[in-house]
Formats: sequence, C-alpha cells, structure tokens
Amino acid sequence: MKESEIRNREVFKKYLELSAKDAEVYFADRSLFSNINCPACQSSEVTFFLKKNDFTYSECLKCSTFFVNPRPSLEQYDKFYSDSPSTSYWVNNFFKPVMEARREKIFKPRAEYISNFLINDKNLVIGDVGAGFGLFLEELGKIRSDFQLIAIEPSKEMAQICTDKGIEVIPTLIEDVTGYDEKFDVLLAFELFEHLHNPEGFLRKIHQLLKPGGILFFTTLNGLGFDIGVLGEKSNSIAPPHHINFFNPQSAGLLLEVNGFEVIEASTPGKLDWDIVETSITSDDFIPERIWKIISKYASPESKKKLQNWISESNMSSHMRIVGRKK
Repeated sequence: MKESEIRNREVFKKYLELSAKDAEVYFADRSLFSNINCPACQSSEVTFFLKKNDFTYSECLKCSTFFVNPRPSLEQYDKFYSDSPSTSYWVNNFFKPVMEARREKIFKPRAEYISNFLINDKNLVIGDVGAGFGLFLEELGKIRSDFQLIAIEPSKEMAQICTDKGIEVIPTLIEDVTGYDEKFDVLLAFELFEHLHNPEGFLRKIHQLLKPGGILFFTTLNGLGFDIGVLGEKSNSIAPPHHINFFNPQSAGLLLEVNGFEVIEASTPGKLDWDIVETSITSDDFIPERIWKIISKYASPESKKKLQNWISESNMSSHMRIVGRKK
C-alpha cells in the first residue's frame, strides 16, 4: 500500500495549513492552557521535546510518551472540532474523495482482522467509538451478521449517515453515554487516542461500558515509530492541535494496566513508514540524513519492502494496534 492510495498529499497539506490557521483563532487564549503530567504513566518528570504551530510537546523521561503540554482546555477543543473551517474541509475535501479507497485498503482488512480475532465468539455486542461514516461497521456486518453493531458518534451529520445505513447509533461522546454499563462485549477506537484530551478518563468510561472480560481494540500513532523518528517536526503526524498524544507500545500498555485492563497485544502492523519517508525525501523540503537518501536512491523495491516488514515486525512502525481485556 502507498500513502497516495489513501490520501491526496496536496489536499492533506492544505488541510494542515487550514488547521494551523484555525488554531490561531480557537486556541488564542493561552490563559486557558494548563500543564499536565504524562498521560500514559502520570509522571511529572518531563522535558521539552519540540514546538510546532506554537504548541509545545513534552517528552516523559520515564516512558518516552510525548504530548502537547501545556494543554488547551476541553472547551477550546470542543469549539475547534465543532466549528472550525478545517474540520469541514477534512470531511468534504480530504476524506470523502478517498472514502472508497480507504474502505478497501483500511476498513475491510480491519474488519477481517477483528472477525478472525473473534472467530469463536457469537452474538456479540460491538461498539465503534467515533464511528464516522460507519465504514468499518458496514464491512464487519458483511462478514458477521450475528453481531449487534453500534456506532458511538457525537457528530450529528455522521450519526445521521450511520442511521441512514441502518446502523444503530448512540449519538453522543462516549464520556456522556448512559444506560449501557457492562453492555458491550467489544469496543473499538480507531485513530482516536492521539486526539484525546483525557485518555485516562476515556479508558475509565470504556471499562465501565464493557462486560467483565470484554475486549478493547484501538489503533493510534506510535511516538517511537520509524517515520515519525526520521522526519521529526517535519512529520505530518505531529500535527497540533489535532494529534496531542504520542504513546508507544510500552506506555500504551502501562495506561491500560493502571485502568483495569490486561494487555493482549501491542503491535505495529503499519505498512507506510518507508513510503512516507521516501515521499518526503522526493517531494518536500525535508533534508534527511545521508543514509536515508542512499536507501531511497539505490535500494531495490524488494529491499525497501523488506525494510518496511522489519519496521513493522520490530514494533517500530508509527501505526500501532493495542488490544486489552477488561479484568
């Protein structure tokens, strides 16, 4: 898979530019920002990591998580995500044109993975937190008709899209869900943890909604991942105000364990790390270390494929998958 197959690079860059401009408006009042401890291990031992778009990231000296600190208020984020022009641009200009490609390349394989993981389970209640357009639940429903599938989606527009597709919807933030304690066998959260204002509070709510022994699947960015490490502040993944938490396989495991989960899997099955780096070398103003230019220019396609496989298998991809079981 290539990065170009799932996102138009120029449209994505435009989206990031709009987000940076919106940040100047919606996060202008810095008096509402506050210093926080590490969102993974709660350590106060942190150091400066980098600054981008006038947002500062700290790195935890204990678990290597890096995160926006000081952190804007939740109210600032609520207004940003509900009102900002860049949010509308993301939906209409970035996501919708590549929606079907993402269905084939991302959501269908994801549904197959979940189905295989749950192959011996029947009649489960499964919730997708931040279900968006409902693509994942559509694909999972094609494979497993015995599952009860529920979209947990706060956006009125996207909740209605899911409803129109015949998907059951809880139209609110998961933190505000009531009447569903210990109702879910499985909860899923894809590309959400990097955005969470309060990851620990989110996990406590997930724990409350899951049945005993229930499963949480989530994917997020790995702050120790290859393309993020090579590109540094030039990485499009480091995109404040959107991406504010960068856990890693070890620190994500710590976060789950202190919130009542047993870690079943902490892996990095990403496929795009080298492609993202090579595209930055050939298309952007990124000036890499000489070794990466050498690999880009002289290594064979097969060698580059082997490099990507090694990155993923060594838990060094920037795309991370975590599976936990409620104790």
